[in-house]
Amino acid sequence: MMPRHPGPTGYVFQVANAEPGEDLIGVGADLQPATLITAYRSGAFPMGLGRGGRNPMGWWSPDPRGVIRPAEIHVSRSLRRSMRHFDVTIDVAFEQVMLGCADPARTGRWITPAILRAYRELHRLGWAHSIEVWQESRLVGGLYGVAIGGLFAGESMFHRATDASKAALVTLAEMLVAEGDSRRIIDVQWVTPHLSSLGAVEVTRETYLTALTAALDAPLPERWS
Repeated sequence: MMPRHPGPTGYVFQVANAEPGEDLIGVGADLQPATLITAYRSGAFPMGLGRGGRNPMGWWSPDPRGVIRPAEIHVSRSLRRSMRHFDVTIDVAFEQVMLGCADPARTGRWITPAILRAYRELHRLGWAHSIEVWQESRLVGGLYGVAIGGLFAGESMFHRATDASKAALVTLAEMLVAEGDSRRIIDVQWVTPHLSSLGAVEVTRETYLTALTAALDAPLPERWS
């Protein structure tokens, strides 16, 4: 569905003024829909500074930033073979995907009940989306994030079967590239070896903000508009 306007926020994210190389650009604010959408439009995203992602809330704009251009996604032959064994859906099990990403058994977890509530509300309003990967009717992987124009801000992904999270990301990239708008980008925050193998690259904050401006001017994918 077309996203519903979340209303105003009292917060401003001055990402362009952040010191080069500094990832943390602010502390505080709230997780209301308007605040979150304003943050993403500005190039920032939330992650708590406390244990397990608890408060105080931090606002991040990594420098360098991890980005995937959908047309440049890398799909190996082995991954393409693996994908034949999965069924992939979109926005069918948003909360289940978030819970998979928030699994307490995962190292470095940061998705708190407050984050869960905030992104459930963004999903209800039409801003947050999920890609689900199934195997024999069992959820084995997926990702979720926020779509604004041609930006997909990836928040987290998980897998319970080999290549399941990669299948979700490939599906997302192929959906974004299908309509032929080269301004679209997938923000992956930080590049990991897992993401690098799929084509994620590091760019400076300045380069990211330029790409973000162009992406925000691009239309939402038809699926979400």
